Amino acid sequence: MRYTVQRLLQAVPVFVATTFLIYVMVWALPGDPILALAGDKPLPDNVLAELRRHYHLDEPLLVQYGLYMAGVFLRGDLGETFTGQPVGELLADRWAVTAQLGATAWVFELVVGIGFGVLAGLRRGRLADTLVLAGTTFVIAVPVFVVGYTAQIVLGLNLGLFPTAGTDEGWPGSYLLPGMVLGSFGLAYVARLTRTSVVENLRADYVRTATAKGLRRTRVVGRHALRNSLIPVVTYLGVDFGNLMAGAVVTEGIFNLPGVGQQVFQSIQLQEGPVVVGVTTLLVMIFIVANLLVDLLYGVLDPRIRRG
Repeated sequence: MRYTVQRLLQAVPVFVATTFLIYVMVWALPGDPILALAGDKPLPDNVLAELRRHYHLDEPLLVQYGLYMAGVFLRGDLGETFTGQPVGELLADRWAVTAQLGATAWVFELVVGIGFGVLAGLRRGRLADTLVLAGTTFVIAVPVFVVGYTAQIVLGLNLGLFPTAGTDEGWPGSYLLPGMVLGSFGLAYVARLTRTSVVENLRADYVRTATAKGLRRTRVVGRHALRNSLIPVVTYLGVDFGNLMAGAVVTEGIFNLPGVGQQVFQSIQLQEGPVVVGVTTLLVMIFIVANLLVDLLYGVLDPRIRRG
């Protein structure tokens, strides 16, 4: 319990510092969003003043941040766009698309990446190990947009195995191919990290002792070597879940998915600061919750961490 409380208390200053920095960076961008809203038509001074008052743009930046955070925590309000639409409503449908895409990519990384990593670690120096190392190196070296367009053409258009664009077929049909593309980069790192960790733990004294006691190979690998090997992998997977949610802009563009990444790109072009801040605030929350879960899972995988 003490371990959990400590991690929760550590997350609070991280959240405040991160969201404040993002808020300052977004609203420090050059240009007046209110004037940009009017376009080529000049607005009367009294209208400009009223709009700035409504969006608290006439307040000091620290006060603006405090009012925004109060709205987030007290009312669950992410603000409204300069056209009067609540940011929460704008992101509701798009967030579901990005969440499904990110979750599909993350599960793909988890299952396939750990599977390949364990296989390579147990077959160190053999053909399977060589194929995993060569394949993951190739995936890391190729840009994601190249992987995306190639997969779209070969697996979607030529072979007809997956839909090529849109979300008409829902989950999982419309999300499998973009999810594999989005998760391919992380899968390569998960596989290589798992492989290295398994190889190191198989050489450890406690594994030799378990083997010398006559325990079955599956028990030695599954209960002893693999459990400790997953600690660095869990760290990467926890952090990467947030990266997948935030880094889906390119993948959503290739497969024409109406997600949050596409909305953020459009909002930056339109200088819609409330949308950008709202999305990044949610992403920061995801990062912090994911890392908190990783810290708690550490205590399950290795009780020494929790007792320490």
